Amino acid sequence: MRGRLITPLDRYIAGEFTRIFGAMLLGFPVLVFVIDLVDNLRKYTERKLTMKAVALSYLYWIPDTLFMILPAAVLFATVFSISTFTRYSEITAAKASGISFYRFIAPILVMATLAMGLDLVFSEVAPPANAERLRLLAGANNSRDDDRYNFAFASEAGRVYRIYTLNVKEEYVDNIEIEERASKQQPGLLIASAKGNYRGDGQWMLQKGTMHVLPTPSTDIVISFDSLVDRDMRETPQELRSTEREPSEMRFAELTRFIGILERSGADVNMLKVERMLKIAIPVTCLIIALFGAPMATSSQRGGAAYGIAVSLATTVVFLVLIQLTKSIGGKGLVAPELAAWIPNILGGLFALILLARVRT
Repeated sequence: MRGRLITPLDRYIAGEFTRIFGAMLLGFPVLVFVIDLVDNLRKYTERKLTMKAVALSYLYWIPDTLFMILPAAVLFATVFSISTFTRYSEITAAKASGISFYRFIAPILVMATLAMGLDLVFSEVAPPANAERLRLLAGANNSRDDDRYNFAFASEAGRVYRIYTLNVKEEYVDNIEIEERASKQQPGLLIASAKGNYRGDGQWMLQKGTMHVLPTPSTDIVISFDSLVDRDMRETPQELRSTEREPSEMRFAELTRFIGILERSGADVNMLKVERMLKIAIPVTCLIIALFGAPMATSSQRGGAAYGIAVSLATTVVFLVLIQLTKSIGGKGLVAPELAAWIPNILGGLFALILLARVRT
């Protein structure tokens, strides 16, 4: 029995955890959706959204909702299962059989690790679903997918585009200026065009404009053109629109690229860096919160369900508050953004270690 990697006790503990965890995964999203529907029903009515559009918006919201509530589901499952084992003296019996508390909770930690992996998957699945949800909720007269006005875009090659109108659906721009700074290898360049169309070969055709070649600060060679193919402008209309997207609409790699673009434009990207790192930090919370919840649940043998609910809700609220504080201090640059995103997990991990060290094994 002792030589087995997975014992009947492990399966029993994992089964109890999974039962509660599954119930939380089904219950939490329904609760979130009901609260959101009550809060926003008037807004949905004013936008004349159909029942089908609203229902689909909640369907697309499922991955993001699960991404956020998985740590809470792990916490509830950990606290309720450990509380049950404690109340029926199953942990005491295990200790009497020579099984330490750390070994007893090993199946829960394994399940929490699997939940962490699942949450990482949701962090990549949720962004495109969020984009579709926002499109549905914007209403029939929405133009967020088609138009953008008066903005600047910094390309990876160091060029800066200033665009008055971008139409993504029709794939054209109106009144565009392209600036390319001089270097040792090439002169500076400034292109002004009344209109540009995106071609099927991945390049832009600019029409009715002028090109200024600036070999030196005091020299300006002006060339007028009726049409010009800009071989260095290879961004798609969707990529030019990307600066309008929310962090929740972008995967980790997309957000990293977006941050790089804004940094080259001189924009403040601290908040975006926090949002990006939270895409990893929140899934890791699943494991941290299991380490925290297991010893916490053993502190009362008679609290029952009320105690488990109180501990779980209080811990969830504290973590949510810490995440908001994280965004605030990281966004303002008071702490490095990447470090700020990990502050809730660092504090929770330290507290978990203290609680684990005090548990009678």
